[in-house]
Amino acid sequence: MTPTEASEKEAGAPPTLGIGMVGYAFMGAAHSQGWRTAGHVFDLPVRPVLAAICGRDEGAVRAAAAKHGWAAVETDWRRLIERDDVQVVDVCTPGDSHAEIAIAALEAGKHVLCEKPLANSVAEAEAMVRAAEAARARGQLAMVGFNYRRVPAVSYARKLIEEGRLGTLRHVRVTYLQDWLVDPAFPLTWRLKREQAGSGALGDLGAHIIDLAQFLTGEPLVGVSALAETFVKERPLVSGVSAGLSATGGGEVGPVTVDDAAVFTGRLASGALASFEASRMAAGRKNALHLEINGELGSLAFDLERLNELSFHDHTEPAPSSGFRRILVTEPEHPYLDAWWPPGHALGYEHTFVHQARDLVEAVAAGTDPVPSFADGLQVQRVLAAVEDSAAKNAVYTPVPQLSETDGASA
Repeated sequence: MTPTEASEKEAGAPPTLGIGMVGYAFMGAAHSQGWRTAGHVFDLPVRPVLAAICGRDEGAVRAAAAKHGWAAVETDWRRLIERDDVQVVDVCTPGDSHAEIAIAALEAGKHVLCEKPLANSVAEAEAMVRAAEAARARGQLAMVGFNYRRVPAVSYARKLIEEGRLGTLRHVRVTYLQDWLVDPAFPLTWRLKREQAGSGALGDLGAHIIDLAQFLTGEPLVGVSALAETFVKERPLVSGVSAGLSATGGGEVGPVTVDDAAVFTGRLASGALASFEASRMAAGRKNALHLEINGELGSLAFDLERLNELSFHDHTEPAPSSGFRRILVTEPEHPYLDAWWPPGHALGYEHTFVHQARDLVEAVAAGTDPVPSFADGLQVQRVLAAVEDSAAKNAVYTPVPQLSETDGASA
């Protein structure tokens, strides 16, 4: 026990929960922010501490550790899992390593948070669910990181739907558009290689909007009809030094093996219709996630670029005064907001990772199952696979296999 830990114990501070994170780039930075901040905002039963961060490039991972406040560095994720000061393993690596790391961590007696999509294939996701179920019997918990569930306005939208404010649901439409691949000179990074990323815009962005549709409605997608396209089929090879940010000077190119965009329709279990669009080739759109849900009694709409707001239409009101109204989701009665700033003081993207960390810490302390579970991640993976299968068959309607009791489905 360090002198600081001893003094905290004497002062009645909560016990600590050691976090070990594998990966240190974009998602690593976002997760670091969440772990570092959660215990300073929320009154948590245990306090997360940044015990160790892992990456293969020792210089880069040491720089990340210094920047984000991690106490130690590892260059082999197996060594990180072996550490006695790590109780939670946070997997922020490309999808091709999710299954191996997460399963090993669960078998070593660690709790696990794994970034979305859960895996690169249904088979890997199923193996992860089986490992999570076995670990749960030993007291370990597993959660998949769909951070947009933790936007207060999104959580509040689910509450309104659960309360029946929209009545029977009829339509769901969701789009997620970005433009960082519009330039054909953008280099061939790992996100454009199927063996590492699993899929392109579909897995990167589509996983989020599939999860949001199922989370908000409380229903699974049971079938899809899809189209996908790779508009730029070759890109400049990446310099090993630049780690994905610049091309080599020799003009060499390599094949893009994932989709640039995917569009698909679907049907929810209740019969409600859904439509989805995911693209990284939509010029002018930076992180444009839009959703709208229509029911017999009303509608809800959300725009990630205005993430403190929710649009709500109550169709039971008299027509002369009815219409969409803006709900500013910053009141202490709204989800997560009792610990933040006074009403009207907006939150941002980074706060979703703070909320995610809070939810997992509270679940670990209470021994309750966190959501979204690995089984929820598997359900999304099955939809992604059905979309790819349908697109390969030129939009043929493809049923989505449903979770069974053996899949450990959660609400």
